[in-house]
Amino acid sequence: MRDFGKKLRIMLIDDNANHLRGIKELISLETNYNVVGATRSANLGINLVKKYHPDVVLMDINMPEKDGLQAIQSIVKSGVQTNIVILSGYDDSDLIYRAMKLGAKGYVLKTMASSKLIDAIEEVASGKIYLPAVLSTRFFEYFQNAAKEESKTCEGENLLTTLTVRENEVLELLTEGINYKSIAQKLIISETTVKTHVNNIFQKLQVNDRTNAVLYALTHGFKSESSVSPKSAMMSAV
Repeated sequence: MRDFGKKLRIMLIDDNANHLRGIKELISLETNYNVVGATRSANLGINLVKKYHPDVVLMDINMPEKDGLQAIQSIVKSGVQTNIVILSGYDDSDLIYRAMKLGAKGYVLKTMASSKLIDAIEEVASGKIYLPAVLSTRFFEYFQNAAKEESKTCEGENLLTTLTVRENEVLELLTEGINYKSIAQKLIISETTVKTHVNNIFQKLQVNDRTNAVLYALTHGFKSESSVSPKSAMMSAV
């Protein structure tokens, strides 16, 4: 339980300079919190978290060198006791689920009112979880579906069953030979987010590259609406 006589120490990690500056000004104007660090680099942000041990970290998902999900893993692995709130432009249910599962304590959209962000900081600093109502319903529906899928998974079972709905969508487009940029456009997500999903697919299918992911999918019963032949899909994947 936090000491309410103590001034909250906040860390900001977001590669968008304008947004980073805006959040810093918001916190300065509307609260008495102390921003102990603000950086556009996920890697530098992780090091600053280790150095300053902030009470709350506000972090973007979509960053070039290392995305927010990877940064959460690094911070949790470091053992620093802090509360991470994802501040993102994406309301993708899979991203929300993965962020919370990895250790984030809250998730707020950048388009939401500034009061939501202040609420999130207070809630997680008090040891609670924060999800705005519009996101919590979607999160728990997704969580229930994911739990059902995971409960069906056992050793030796087709690894395709471990993929999330969004990962299946990405994999289907991979089997069609579509590049990352086009996948991002079709699914209305960033190219960095696509790469995150692809890396998760590689880990779950226990492969090291796109070609082997497509090969595994096509040889283990994955069905694509485009009905691409294994040969043409493999050629496109190279």
